[in-house]
Amino acid sequence: MTVQNLYNLVQRADDDVVDFCAAENIAFASFFPLGGFSPLQSETLAKVATRLNATPQQVALAWLLQRSPTSIVIPGTSSVAHLRENTAAADLVLPSDAITELDTITG
Repeated sequence: MTVQNLYNLVQRADDDVVDFCAAENIAFASFFPLGGFSPLQSETLAKVATRLNATPQQVALAWLLQRSPTSIVIPGTSSVAHLRENTAAADLVLPSDAITELDTITG
């Protein structure tokens, strides 16, 4: 089973659902993972991305993937280059200080 909801750095109304899914080993698919906002609009996200030598989009996707062991993201992809950028987010390990900073972002 998979649960699919709107969930991203700024849309976190389903935090309890994400946690429940993780506890029950149910996949949680985040659609609209970049939230309909430009990650570049967030100074915090941009700073973290710069420190990690990544794009803000990669950091936003990595945050989702690290949020729960059962997280799945569904990012839109318009080209092979964009696909490569998105898939590289799966290899990006966010240090705990970066996660703490990202958790302060609100919508």
